[in-house]
Amino acid sequence: MKIVVADGYALNPGDLSWEGIRHYGDLVVYDRTPVEEIAGRCGDADIVLTNKVPFSRETLAALPSLKLISVLATGYNIIDTVTAKERGIIVSNVPAYGTDSVAQHVFALLLELTNHVGRNARATAAGKWQRSVDWCFTEAPVMELAGKTFGVVGFGHIGQQAARIAAAFGMKVIYYSPSGKDTTLGSPSGLEELFAQSDVVTLHCPLTSDNQEFVNAALLRKMKSSALLINTARGQLIHEKELAEALNGHVIAGAGLDVLSKEPPPDNNPLLTAENCIITPHNAWISKEARTRIMGITAENIEAFLKGQPIHVVNK
Repeated sequence: MKIVVADGYALNPGDLSWEGIRHYGDLVVYDRTPVEEIAGRCGDADIVLTNKVPFSRETLAALPSLKLISVLATGYNIIDTVTAKERGIIVSNVPAYGTDSVAQHVFALLLELTNHVGRNARATAAGKWQRSVDWCFTEAPVMELAGKTFGVVGFGHIGQQAARIAAAFGMKVIYYSPSGKDTTLGSPSGLEELFAQSDVVTLHCPLTSDNQEFVNAALLRKMKSSALLINTARGQLIHEKELAEALNGHVIAGAGLDVLSKEPPPDNNPLLTAENCIITPHNAWISKEARTRIMGITAENIEAFLKGQPIHVVNK
């Protein structure tokens, strides 16, 4: 049984062990795999593990031995799951591994936008407080979260955990769930109403053909001018040019983003220079605890597949 990891570096830059995976077969790990090298590296693989390396119809046709693709993440839009099913290839993923880490990052972004800890620390390091005529100093106004409305778009595991944290801050939680989820963690809302009423909007929905760039100029104009937007889901959910224009035009007060439409971003992405826009490099998921869970659940996926009882299958 040959197992190939197409792009293992993001999951394991050296602080984890592959031994739990190696237990199940002849393991080959590549840090990164260019698309043009997939067939050569994975051509005789029975099992492929991939994080962001895509497997298209054409690629899958060049992999005659492949029986299982286990995605080292929750999102699996990089896989042509229809073709995989046609070819008898099972596709599994790793659900709910980063719930706590990503929800924590939501508030890291939000607190930087409201309390400006990093900004004020840099100002102090640059000597601005030392030269101040007053005993206290801040680079920007500070916002208190208690009593504010926290709007969650998509109410799965991460959205619900973010809601719990918001409630601990004393915030009122409202949520939009296309699936009609009913929960006591917050009050359901229509999408436009959520954007209009919220002081903070956070995105936690998967990317689909129906919601690409749904956060556009029209929706942003419904927000309060003091409102903040957080995105730790998928960059393609936002029309980036229109968000940059909204930030620069003070339509909304700020944005905290961990994802962009193209990663790494080109230098001309307008959000890189937009006003009051904090961007982190898609690392909300990257805690060692979350990556350890990915490794463990992936091993479980492989073991279940080998026993003929596959789990976490996304192309049934």
